[in-house]
Parts: sequence; C-alpha cells; structure tokens
Amino acid sequence: MTTSQSGSLTFLPRLEGRIAYRDTGAGPLVVAVPGMGDLRSTYDDVAPALVDAGFRVVVTDLRGHGDSDTTFRTHGDDTTGADLVALVEHLDAGPAVLLGNSMGASAAVWAAAERPELVRGLVLLSPYLRQPGSAAMQRALRVVYRILFARPWGAAFWGSYYSMISKGRRSPRHAEHVRAVRDALREPSRLHSLRDLAVALDHSVVEARLPAVQAPALAVVGALDPDFSDPAAELTWATDTIGARGVLIPDVGHYPQHQAPDVVVPAVLEFLAGLPALPDAGHATQAPATQIPGTQAEDGGRRA
Repeated sequence: MTTSQSGSLTFLPRLEGRIAYRDTGAGPLVVAVPGMGDLRSTYDDVAPALVDAGFRVVVTDLRGHGDSDTTFRTHGDDTTGADLVALVEHLDAGPAVLLGNSMGASAAVWAAAERPELVRGLVLLSPYLRQPGSAAMQRALRVVYRILFARPWGAAFWGSYYSMISKGRRSPRHAEHVRAVRDALREPSRLHSLRDLAVALDHSVVEARLPAVQAPALAVVGALDPDFSDPAAELTWATDTIGARGVLIPDVGHYPQHQAPDVVVPAVLEFLAGLPALPDAGHATQAPATQIPGTQAEDGGRRA
C-alpha cells in the first residue's frame, strides 16, 4: 500500500511491529504524524513545501495504519508519543520539530514532555490536549466505537465521518484522500487496529504532562471543527496552557493540513524560522517570516 509518493519508505522496528515512515529532504528535522484513522498522505500538501524550504521531513504512519504493521496490541497518545521518541532517536538527527494532527498532535505533546531534549518545537493541528466529556460519556463511547468500527460497515462509517468533520472548504483531493482512507480500512486487520485505537484513546495522559512541556509551540485550529464544542475557546485554552502561538482558520474543520495548506504552510514556515538556531545548523535553509493570510492569531505569551 502506498500512501505518499515522495521519499524512501522505511520501517522503524518496535516491540510489537514496525512503524512505516517516509524520509525526504535535508536540513533540520521535522517529523509529522497523522491523526486517528488517517494516512501519511494527509501531509502531501504540506511536506513538499517544507522540504523545498530546506527541511528534512519524515512523515510516519500510526500503528496499524497506512503501511505500518497491524500486529500492535497497544495504542494511544502515550504509545504513539513513545514511537515518535524512538523514531527521532533512530534517525539520530534531532532535536526535531514534531508536527501532528488530532491525536497525532496529542502524541507529539506527550513526547515533548517525556523527552524535551529531543523536541525543538511543536506544530499542533487540531490538537486534543485534554479529555473531552465526562468519564461516563467516555465509557459509553467505547461501547459505541466497538459497534461503529465493526465489519462490514466500519470502513464506510469512518469515511463518512472523516468527510463530516472536514467541515468548510475542502482540498481538491478530498474525495481521493477519503477514498484511500476508506479503502485501507477494508482490510480487516486495519479496521481492527482503528477500533482498538479508538477504544484505547484517553487524552488525560497528555493533559497530565502539559506542565512539563518546554518546547515552543504553534497551535492551529479550524474555526468550524465539529470535534470541539467551541474551537476558538479550545484554541485559547491550549495557547494559554502551553504558551503557544495560536492560529484560528476560518471555514476549516478538523484537517487544516489538507483543507487549508495555503494557510498552514506559511504559518509553519514562519514558526520554524523563529526557532532558535541549531548549534551546527548554520548551513540550513530557514524560511523567511511570512504574513499569514486569512487567519486570526494569538500568542500564549509564555515562550519566545
């Protein structure tokens, strides 16, 4: 299965299986991870621009997703965060900027708290930094997930849900991407992995680690994201809590990276350009500061 066309496909061995990733470009390291039920190709409108700006971009699949093995028995924000830590160590090119969407952003924050020396910065797209809803609601949802992600309807359900939370403007490749996501889940072992991840997810493991996060951060949220009851308020809470710069994108839902790459790319490049220089990176290309169109921005103010 191929989910992205550029760079070499490589595998990171882990205790329960292998994590697939694609490694492209040269320069300071950026490691990107998708959210639950998504594929590496979610970054196909973002990664090439970062490579062109002089960064080495490594995009990884989640456990049981894309080209990663489906043999994993453990899933969650902390488990994915541990995979990111292992990948940065394996690449031996850190510290890295970790870029994540949805639960991938949650995992990136966990990794930054766990191993701050490996994380130079965080780019958080639609991040879950706390567990929404009550404990009773979460228990009920786990029962529902077991039903929704069952065969034969699980793949079709997730494809429809993916489209629903892509509220607002959509990428020209939206239909193609959703079809690829749905087709991947027609493989029973991958649908099983998605179900196990959905049942295991508990973002409270991330919220507990937020005081330990030291890395500069950029948080990007779509103003129409239906996964948050109030996207603007959630962004404000996140930026205030970890001292991040925040960007709220109008007319965008849960997937800013492919709903609004024209906004996300300049925001990310501006953030990367503002990070402290790496000790041995005088040769690396840095993106110039860029005016970001069509956004509302705010700064948490805790970090430069």
